[in-house]
Amino acid sequence: MPMKTLLTNLTLATMTEGGAAYGLVDDGAVAIADGRVVFAGPVQDFAEEFDEYDTRDMKGRLVTPALIDCHTHLVFGGNRAREFEMRLEGATYEEIARAGGGIVSTVSATRGLSQEELARQTLPRLDAMIAEGVGTVEIKSGYGLSVEDELKMLRAARELGRLRKVRVKTSYLAAHAVPVEYKGRADSYIDEIVLPGMEAGADEGLIDAVDGFCEGIAFSPDQIALVFDKAKALGLPVKLHAEQLSDLGGAKLAAEYGALSADHLEYLGADGVAAMAASGTVAVLLPGAFYTLREKQSPPVQALRDAGVPIAIATDCNPGSSPLASPLLTMNMASTLFRLTPEEALAGLTRNAAKALGLGDEIGTIEPGKRAELAVWNVEHPAELSYRIGFNALHERIVG
Repeated sequence: MPMKTLLTNLTLATMTEGGAAYGLVDDGAVAIADGRVVFAGPVQDFAEEFDEYDTRDMKGRLVTPALIDCHTHLVFGGNRAREFEMRLEGATYEEIARAGGGIVSTVSATRGLSQEELARQTLPRLDAMIAEGVGTVEIKSGYGLSVEDELKMLRAARELGRLRKVRVKTSYLAAHAVPVEYKGRADSYIDEIVLPGMEAGADEGLIDAVDGFCEGIAFSPDQIALVFDKAKALGLPVKLHAEQLSDLGGAKLAAEYGALSADHLEYLGADGVAAMAASGTVAVLLPGAFYTLREKQSPPVQALRDAGVPIAIATDCNPGSSPLASPLLTMNMASTLFRLTPEEALAGLTRNAAKALGLGDEIGTIEPGKRAELAVWNVEHPAELSYRIGFNALHERIVG
């Protein structure tokens, strides 16, 4: 795009708070200079200074912030389609594990690929997200479970940000599962792999945030606290997979550390909600995992609303519990499964997703000073983005 561009003849959903629903402007305009928004509002309000801008007629289309997928496990090797089939044929989790399935198979496949091969295998998933308007994506490690393999995943994620015009934020998730070679020795795994790997990744500039999985099948709150203490010492923000299968107090722990987000939250209790509200921690809901695992207990959406906790949503794209690479379908799932309104769903993939990544001052809304990361849609109203199933209305992305 030219250095100075004026977009006109559009419906604008700024997604700013405190005004009209969606921050909606029916006859809007957006002025962009040097990659940043300098005006966003009614077309009759922009000043003469914009007369020198190159004008683009958007032909009545809807313009929103570019979508932000704030929780993905996008980088991994192989797939678990056969495991999916086995479950439907009646196999138990134990039977699948004995057959080499589960996270063990993904760890093995991921360890067997080079950084370049990991990036190449991930590109189709990333391209699917970009094609649905994503401008920023978070990518976690967590399938290497050794120092070098975790760093390899993070390097592959950084490479994706160079191969495509998309912002990549990385999360170090070595505290995802205990690898086979450390079975029964979770404390040793944290001491010998998770903490040294975090330090090495921080030294290399590979880590934007530190994540963990606090659950009975993963790590206890005390073990996660050790991980978070190290992150704090290294000056890294934290986030947490919490209360997906039970209430171990993970969200409350995350809030005590000022976490950017706590994610999943199906079993979140009142004390966790209150702690998140007090700390400003974002609730990231993941309907793809809820759907794939056929869960029954929904996250406490109304309690989060009542407490004023920002609600984000994300694909949770991963090979096991959420093989979902469609942010648009994620919006529909969030509305149908969790009863989020279409406005809440769009806020969950824009404004609140930006907060969940610590980027709320940079992206997520369309207003002066923010980066120009926009999505242009062939729809009349933003509710259509959550309403449709299997239909991509994206006309184009405008990034920078």
